[in-house]
Amino acid sequence: MPDLLKLVEGKVNENIPALRAGDQVSVHVKIKEGERERIQEFKGTVLRIGKKGQTRNFTVRRMASNGIGVERTFLLRSPMIEKVVVERNSKVRRAHLTYLREARGKSGRLKQKFEE
Repeated sequence: MPDLLKLVEGKVNENIPALRAGDQVSVHVKIKEGERERIQEFKGTVLRIGKKGQTRNFTVRRMASNGIGVERTFLLRSPMIEKVVVERNSKVRRAHLTYLREARGKSGRLKQKFEE
């Protein structure tokens, strides 16, 4: 029976590194417009890593113009993700950073984690 499940599962995307909540990432996503295909970059903070297994996903939030927050959820096994670049790691103590949705100004900043 486990062999049957492996046939149905999607392939793991090797272009996605290990992510944690609070990481500043740049997600390069393939966008299809008619017959053309291009790569669009989505930069922001990882708010959460959701679920386990086949449907595992992560949510990225960025601030758009006029202080409007935009969130986007990506599947970890999605072939539409070209690559994910971790730009910096932040020191956080929670797994889900949903409090950042209401935070403005200095309260919305995260301290950078320095690796030694």
